[in-house]
Amino acid sequence: MTSSTRYHPFQRFKQLCFSRFTFAAWLIASTGAASGDELPKGHFPLPEAGNMVGEVYTVTASEEDTLLDIAQAHNVGYEEIRMANPDVSIWLPGEGTEVTIPGQFILPDEERTGIVINVAELRLYYYPEVEEGETPQVETYPVGIGRDAYNTPLGITETTMRLENPAWYPPESIRREAAERGDPTPEVVPPGADNPLGQYAILLDIPGYLIHGTNQPDGIGMRASRGCIRMHPDDIASIFWRVPVGTQVNIIDSPIKVGWDTDGKGYIQAFTATDEKAYGMDTLLNVVGLIEQHESGNAHSADYQQVREVLERANGQIVPRS
Repeated sequence: MTSSTRYHPFQRFKQLCFSRFTFAAWLIASTGAASGDELPKGHFPLPEAGNMVGEVYTVTASEEDTLLDIAQAHNVGYEEIRMANPDVSIWLPGEGTEVTIPGQFILPDEERTGIVINVAELRLYYYPEVEEGETPQVETYPVGIGRDAYNTPLGITETTMRLENPAWYPPESIRREAAERGDPTPEVVPPGADNPLGQYAILLDIPGYLIHGTNQPDGIGMRASRGCIRMHPDDIASIFWRVPVGTQVNIIDSPIKVGWDTDGKGYIQAFTATDEKAYGMDTLLNVVGLIEQHESGNAHSADYQQVREVLERANGQIVPRS
């Protein structure tokens, strides 16, 4: 599907999402509340120029920290923190270790309305409606998406219903697989600590797909679900009551992003493509074309070699253009 696809009307509620990933340590980290002019983590005023928000910074790990603890406390997901710190142990970073927080984001090249989810980036962007005279803002959160064979569907849809403390009805496919493993699944999982939907779920106008919380927050920032979009429990709690029914949700797959800061300096960012295909010459030429278009058609404004290297690494790091 493309980003212009509309889905058929909502037909029935199938809660399909399920994870086979379990992890050890979990520390719930609050996003914090705004005080004075300070916004919560992941909340930014929309830039008047350019398309970038936030900043990259470092923190120091304590003896008790895991890299996932630090990621959750700083609004980034598993893949983001891992790629930003390739030489740091996930489970034992070590007291005094400097950890890079990839807290800078290039906004998706899409209409800034409702919710935009970039599956390649494993990240959700929410553009809340504001009153006249208020500063437009964007909120961004790491998400989990569908794993291989259960890809999260792309296209434009909308929210249809909000469910607080939802029950989970495992679909037949999950129950069959669980029975084959000798671990039968009940027909209904009631609200509570064992419910993989968490405390909040937002239904989409795509039968069987939701944006929901999770009882396994260490999986946020991974391709680990059966297609649904998972959020950290604190994150979905912060938006649940603020996302109106009927909000547009645009699910895209944009593994390459080109950005400009308020001073006009250019940046490029690439993620591993969800279809795992290598970037070819067509992709290189398309990215170079975007850069040259922004530079008023200057055919010599893009460094082909640098663009090629960024695409080959595809590690999610935002690289200043040379």
